[in-house]
Amino acid sequence: MQKRRLLLAGLLAVTAGLAGCDKLGLGGSGKPAFKGIDLTGADYARDFQLVDQHGQTRTLGDFRGKVLVVFFGFTQCPDVCPTTLAELAQVKKALGPDGERVQGIFISIDPERDTPDLLKAYLASFDPSFVALRGTAEQTQAVAKEFKVYYAKVPGKTEGSYTMDHTAASYLFDAQGRVRVFSRYGSGAQALTDDLKALLADKS
Repeated sequence: MQKRRLLLAGLLAVTAGLAGCDKLGLGGSGKPAFKGIDLTGADYARDFQLVDQHGQTRTLGDFRGKVLVVFFGFTQCPDVCPTTLAELAQVKKALGPDGERVQGIFISIDPERDTPDLLKAYLASFDPSFVALRGTAEQTQAVAKEFKVYYAKVPGKTEGSYTMDHTAASYLFDAQGRVRVFSRYGSGAQALTDDLKALLADKS
C-alpha cells in the first residue's frame, strides 16, 4: 500500500511538472510553442544588407542580442502597414523593460517613393526606435526573394499612380539572429506578445 501511494505521488509530481511546462508555452521537447508558424531551422531569411533611414548600411548581424520583428511594407500603405507597426509599438511598450530588447525593422518594398526622410518621419510616428531599411530596386528584389516575400506594383485609378500588393506578415528572429516565427497579419497583439516573450526567454 505504501509503495502504491509513493508511485501515485510520483506520477502526480510528473504530471504537475508537465503542466508547468505547458504554462510556460513549452512543448514536450522543451522548445517554445509559438502562436505563429514555427520557422526554426529555415534555410531562408538569413540576412540583408540595406541602408537605414539615417544613411547607415545595416545587416542582420548588427542587431545580434535583440529579438527582431521584420516587416516588409511601404509608407503609403492604407491599412496593413500602419496597423502592423502600431500593434508592434503597443506590444513593445506593454513588455516594459523587456521591450527594450525587441527591435522593429521595416523594409520598404517601394524605394521609388520611400525616401530616407519620408521613412524617418513615418517610423518616428510609431516608435522612434524602429529601423527603416531601403535599397535599390534590384536590392529590394533580392532581399524579398531571400525572405520569400511577394510584392508587386498595382496601377492606381489615376494616370501614373499606383499602390503595392505584398505579403502581410512579420518575421520574428531570436537574439542569435535566427528566423523563428512567421507571424500572420491579423493574428492580434496577444499572439505577438506571447511569441516575443517566448523568444526573449529562449536560451537555445
